Amino acid sequence: MREISIRRRLLVALLGALLGAGLIAAIATYLAVRDEIDSLLDEELRQIALSLRDHSQLDLARLQRASDDPGLRALVQIWDPAFERPYSSRAIDPLPRVSTEGFATLAHEGREWRIYATPSGKQVIQVAQPTALRAELAARSAARLLLPVVLLLPFLGLLTWWIVGRGLAPLGDIARTLSQRDPTSLRPVHVQSLPIEVRPLIESLNALLQRLDTAFDTQRRFAADAAHELRTPLTALTLQIQLAQRAQSEQERMLALERMEQGVKRATRLVQQLLIMARLEPEAAVRDAGAINLAALAIVVANELQSLATEKSITLEVDAPLPAWILGQEDALRILLRNLIDNAIRYSTPAGQVDVSVRMNGADVELALQDNGPGIPEDERERVFDRFYRARNAEAGGSGLGLAIVRQIAQMHGATVTLSAGAAPTGLRAVATFPAAEAPIS
Repeated sequence: MREISIRRRLLVALLGALLGAGLIAAIATYLAVRDEIDSLLDEELRQIALSLRDHSQLDLARLQRASDDPGLRALVQIWDPAFERPYSSRAIDPLPRVSTEGFATLAHEGREWRIYATPSGKQVIQVAQPTALRAELAARSAARLLLPVVLLLPFLGLLTWWIVGRGLAPLGDIARTLSQRDPTSLRPVHVQSLPIEVRPLIESLNALLQRLDTAFDTQRRFAADAAHELRTPLTALTLQIQLAQRAQSEQERMLALERMEQGVKRATRLVQQLLIMARLEPEAAVRDAGAINLAALAIVVANELQSLATEKSITLEVDAPLPAWILGQEDALRILLRNLIDNAIRYSTPAGQVDVSVRMNGADVELALQDNGPGIPEDERERVFDRFYRARNAEAGGSGLGLAIVRQIAQMHGATVTLSAGAAPTGLRAVATFPAAEAPIS
């Protein structure tokens, strides 16, 4: 692939413009000089003819001197009344006689002549000059005028090269600054000393660096938190294995194995939640967004989790009588619903009840869940959305990621999630509010 050079393009464009301007100036100068020379030489022809006419007797020597002027190269011809040429200052075939007084241009024997004719008594004086002389004089004069410009072109080329280099120097400085940075440094590039034309590019680069820094920082914190959280269940598994190995009876060994199974399940759930969070991309919610009937989706997810509720003898009910359309990404919304309903089931008391409802509320769609679990103290309702945070009264062995995932998905969809005390003496009410969307045209 051919490399693109801004310097080369600017130089070609500027030098091309200079050469083009020089060519236009040369043509304009030539035409202006030619016009001026035409006027001057026409006046010379007229003056020669009038000076000869004003003498009562035409002096042949005077005629010879007039025609021999090296700057004029004029041809003088005197016509008598019988149209016989008594005199010509040059030994060439006679030019045609001009019938009118004044200037005329005519071709004779392959050459073009400029003629001035004036009567002198019964005779006619014609003073003529080849037009090629005028073109030659104009070209010489124009060349003398343009010679300094031509001599300046190399200097102008070097000056243009230097100016372009100076103009592009800030880009080179930025490239050197970035190349000398530590690979882990994502500090923004200072734009105060940069030209205005370069600032939008560097500001966009700084915005990208800021996003990368935020993403890397999030990933670093996430990895550190994940390592810390996984260490606990893995340590517990190691202890349970040791207890099983040292068990003195079958009952002790079975108890250790049962606790090992619980630890494996918790670690598995933690890893699953970690993978979910790692896969959540805000851009995906926008890229793959479509019209989703949240009411229908809530019914589907609730049915999928019905077996989990049945294990604890929990009544799981969904109240979603009308379609409720939102704009979103279906897979992400499934995860949100699954985490909310799963949390409600896990923290509800056995033989309890979990109610799920989807309602239109003005220009919003409201998803609400109510359980009869222990609830969350008011001072912790905001903190439970942090990664790996578990409320003090949590007893279900959760990973501390469920509500963090819920809030992240909600924010991806422009929604909000709030927690409050339930209507019953105990329990928790979770409400996710989404902007409503128009129903798709079937």
